[in-house]
Amino acid sequence: MAGGLRLLWMLGLVVLAGAVLWGEDGSSTTTALVAPPKAKVEVIEDNIHGHKIADRYRWMEDSNSPATEEYVREQLAYTRSILDPLPGRAQIHQRLKELLSIGTIGTPQIGGKYYFYTRREGSQNQPVLLVREGVHGKDRTLVDVNQLAADGTVALDWWFPSDDGKYVAYGTSASGSEESTLRVVETATAKLLPDTIERTRFSSVAWKKDDSGFYYTRHPKKGEVPAGEEVYHVKVFYHSLGSDPAKDALIFGEGRKAQDVPQVQLADDDDRWLLITVFEGWAKSEMYLQDLKTGTAPVEITSGKNFLYNGEVFKGKLYILTNEDAPRFRQLVVDAANPKRENWKEIIPQTDAVLESTGILDGRIFAQYEKNASSLLKLFALDGKPLSDIPMPTIGTVTGIGGKWNRREAFFGFHSFTVPPSVYQVDLSNGEKSRRDAGATVGGDTAGNAGATMGAMLKPSLWDKVDAPGIHPADYEVNQVWFTSKDGTKVPMFVFHKKGLELNGKNPTLLTGYGGFNISETPSFVPGRYVWLEHGGVFAVANLRGGAEFGEEWHRAGMLDKKQNVFDDFIAAAEFLIADKITDKDHLAIQGGSNGGLLMGAAFTQRPDLFRAVVCQVPLLDMLRYQNFQIAKLWIPEYGTAEDPKQFDWLYAYSPYHHVKPGTEYPAIMFMTADTDTRVDPMHAKKMAALMQAEAANGQSRERPILLRIEPKAGHGAGKPITKQIEEGTDIYSFLFWQVGRE
Repeated sequence: MAGGLRLLWMLGLVVLAGAVLWGEDGSSTTTALVAPPKAKVEVIEDNIHGHKIADRYRWMEDSNSPATEEYVREQLAYTRSILDPLPGRAQIHQRLKELLSIGTIGTPQIGGKYYFYTRREGSQNQPVLLVREGVHGKDRTLVDVNQLAADGTVALDWWFPSDDGKYVAYGTSASGSEESTLRVVETATAKLLPDTIERTRFSSVAWKKDDSGFYYTRHPKKGEVPAGEEVYHVKVFYHSLGSDPAKDALIFGEGRKAQDVPQVQLADDDDRWLLITVFEGWAKSEMYLQDLKTGTAPVEITSGKNFLYNGEVFKGKLYILTNEDAPRFRQLVVDAANPKRENWKEIIPQTDAVLESTGILDGRIFAQYEKNASSLLKLFALDGKPLSDIPMPTIGTVTGIGGKWNRREAFFGFHSFTVPPSVYQVDLSNGEKSRRDAGATVGGDTAGNAGATMGAMLKPSLWDKVDAPGIHPADYEVNQVWFTSKDGTKVPMFVFHKKGLELNGKNPTLLTGYGGFNISETPSFVPGRYVWLEHGGVFAVANLRGGAEFGEEWHRAGMLDKKQNVFDDFIAAAEFLIADKITDKDHLAIQGGSNGGLLMGAAFTQRPDLFRAVVCQVPLLDMLRYQNFQIAKLWIPEYGTAEDPKQFDWLYAYSPYHHVKPGTEYPAIMFMTADTDTRVDPMHAKKMAALMQAEAANGQSRERPILLRIEPKAGHGAGKPITKQIEEGTDIYSFLFWQVGRE
């Protein structure tokens, strides 16, 4: 599939005024805590571009130091002393257990006669990779990572079937680390091959058509690069099945910038062309094409401009999806043998909808669009002529597309706020027949215009779905509203609640957002949210700038020097909910993670008066030092770096850690992180909690507390087992209900 422009993503024991501390031997003790532990202060002062910056808690950046470990133990004891006595925890825990037993289903991918897809059911902690022979065959387990760890902390990170389905390469990692190990399984027997390759985090795999081997990406091992840079320097290698991975041939990546991330793809119909797409952040990529027949080196075929490019090779032609001179993306084509920029020809022009991805299925172009934060699907001929719309079940989100260039069927995953995960099958031959029978002609409009005349509709059929007993979509309503941000920009937001709910200006309301990295916040089915909704809560999702909802202009309006727009949009969303008499500042809570955790930090430091409670998950908060930890240098193209004098000014202007005002009353806040997060370092949450407990007017309060929760054997969120999600959700909703006064 051409696309993928956004690499690489949610029975309380009552302990009165105390908390349980678990020792290494599993024993426990109860420690009474009436106030948060006082963290020691060791001031380190930096002079950054003429600014003197004092950091009182730099020592916490060493997560393995005895002092940091003791701080964490004391903080967790204090947090448990607050959360465990809260009323309703047992009921919340039980309901979450029921809700999270609602499973998941992935979009099938085709390999020869096999259909591969993932599914999680009931109390399973992790999805299982299943295979069926023939579309209506019987499912068989191929990879079940639930068998690899009793506590469910081994995750299936990614998987790639070979062209004929004989083999599947897949990656697994432990404890949420996302540090994948690549293995190969034989589909017919479910037997593992001896091939094992370490350091394949976020790997991309392209199988040769004869199954003899594959191209793939991997990170360096210790000693190959400067210490601490092992998470960068991704290169492309070729592995022959049965050979020693240490001797795999280096194909691409030598001498490139450390933070470049390549992905690989072979031509759909032969092994002649290797396409390498190199992402340099979330606003720029380059494409390199290698002719494997002649053995020449990969050649750059993009202009080197600051745009996104991706593509797919089919029958000697390269189909290019790009936002070059088209912020909502368009499709072009060029001969692979002569791919110079002047030879590119536009076949699908830009429209008023964002062209998210395209792929060659059944010799035609299957296109996914997004319009007003909801998905659309279209089918085009290879010359770009519109053939058919593919109707959606309702307003919602397409979660994946499956199919092949030589198969007359396609699949797409779908969900929405009230629609659990489901998979639809499209018989592509029907659309061609219907179009001939109807004698349809194409009007002047192109894809993305609701009124376009595109011939007969292809009608998807339900292939499989996830059941959600106890949830009745007809009991809820979803509205899309528009509000005005600080600079006059119109921003959409979804508002979701029970039908018939009286909106009286005091409704408990949970607002979330993300606003970054070219990622859209579209309608999604999140079972745990129903705990909030079933108790009269309102849920709101704001589509902030920085995301992909309206194309690259929308993204760039919320990155680098324009990051403050994201925070302004979110604050305006909160003000709208209050002005529209949905809630007030005493009943408004906010929640966000990762880049959304940064959003939470900026929101409550800039407008501490606007919210009652905050759940700030795996957050970035010290924006002057973030780039020094984990994989964060990858995000410099999105945020900038304090090492640059101009970019320092942007970051220092909003960095939450540097905008805590002594004596200010802040909302009740629960900072949440995990000890093996390899994306956002836990130091952000640790330092911020200590600073706010010391400086905020409510820093020592047990009624409006500042809490720190750290999850063991968990990472940034991917691959988190259901058991941990239930415990985490119990803490979140008991905290929020308590703070907004809802039992």
